[in-house]
Parts: sequence; structure tokens; C-alpha cells
Amino acid sequence: MVRYERSGAAAVLTIDRPERRNAVDGPTAEELKKGYERFVADEDARVLVVTGSGDQAFCAGADLKALDTLAPRLADPHGPLGFSRLTSLRPTIAAIGGWCLAGGLELALWCDLRIASPDARLGFPERRWGVPLIDGGTQRLPRIVGLGRAMDLILTGRIIEAEEALAMGMLTEIVEPGRHLERALEYAEALASFPQETMLADRAAALQSFGHPLDAGLAIEAAAGLPTLQVAQAGAARFAGGEGRGGHGAGV
Repeated sequence: MVRYERSGAAAVLTIDRPERRNAVDGPTAEELKKGYERFVADEDARVLVVTGSGDQAFCAGADLKALDTLAPRLADPHGPLGFSRLTSLRPTIAAIGGWCLAGGLELALWCDLRIASPDARLGFPERRWGVPLIDGGTQRLPRIVGLGRAMDLILTGRIIEAEEALAMGMLTEIVEPGRHLERALEYAEALASFPQETMLADRAAALQSFGHPLDAGLAIEAAAGLPTLQVAQAGAARFAGGEGRGGHGAGV
């Protein structure tokens, strides 16, 4: 139901239920949790890429024909769909092709970056059936696209195409058809090539300070200064020596 594979510096977590558009039932959610825990324990995996098998869907959300199997997970601190109530300490990327709906969209929003094929369709259609958003959608979507746009999608349940999702900032990039996983892995290798201490410190500061007053956020950011000073000095010396000037970051 879920595959964990290594590809270079990335761990790839694939939901493998194409016959159900990669919808998640209770057993699949448990496998997603185990896959995430395996990533956490895999110190050589610097980035987690989440995707769905086949060419029809990233994930269609909770399997509505098996909601009874998810009911026992409602109070799980990891989240009903596996790991949606946790925060990864390392970068995460969603590689999206086809349908990305309901809890599937919530899993994509859990990630730091979202790379999609042009055929991606995203939304919360569970609004029509009275199923609530309980895998982080009401919290993460406003943080990504702003409250106004988030309320549009949360209240109406409308499904949007990839271009609109890109325009509102929900997607990071749209790539050629079928190339979403390949591009996500390119991003993963680029992120893995950077000095990790400072990149992870900056990522953590951005996540931890969101919603705080500016002075509190600046204090969180400043706390990373001393612990990463040695890495920053080494990087500055490389730059002064002519390394890494110009161009885009690490092949992204």
C-alpha cells in the first residue's frame, strides 16, 4: 500500500493504491506513518518526497468506502492519514500528478514544496459530503496562500486546476506531463547539496516563527546565529574565493 525507496539523497514515499486513486484507508495510513518514521530514522535521507503511484492521482484523500477503518485513528497524535499532525525536521516535497483531493491535498500541504504536472486537480470536495478537514488543511492552507484564498477553497469545496493553484502560491512549479517526480527529485538533490546546518536552521526559523509578532520571530531567527557561525564563516570564505557566484541555486 505504501512504498519506501531511496533515490540519491531523497527518500520517496509512494502511496500505492492506484485502483482507489491512492485513497487512504486505515491500513494505508498506518503504513504512511511507518514510512515517515523510517525517513526520520534514515540519517542519509536529506529530503522526503511524497507521491502517488500511477498517472491518475497523487491521492484522492480518505477512502470513503472504508471510513470505519480510519475512525480509530482520529485521536492519533500522528494524524488520521499517517503523519499529518507532525512536523518534519528535514525538507519535504510533494510530487503531484492527477487528482490531489481532500486529505490528499492536506498531505500535499504538509510538504514544504509542491511540484505538479499540468493535469493536477486540487481541492476539498469532501465539503459536499460533510466530511471535515482534520489533517491540517484548515491550518496549513491559509499559511500558504493567505486566509482569503484559503476560505474560498475550504468553504466552497471547488476543485482548481494546476495553473490557478500556481498563481495563488499553492504550487511551487508546474512541469511537463509526467515529470513531477523527476523534478521533485532534482529539487531534493539541490537541497541536499547545500550546507545542511544553516538551511535547516533557516527552515526551522520560518516554520516556528509563523504567526508570532515580528520581534518574537526575529528572536527565533537570531537564535540560529551562534550554532551555525562556523558553517557560515566557511561558506563566506568559499564565496570570497569565487565559489558559487551567480546562477541559480544548486541546479534548481
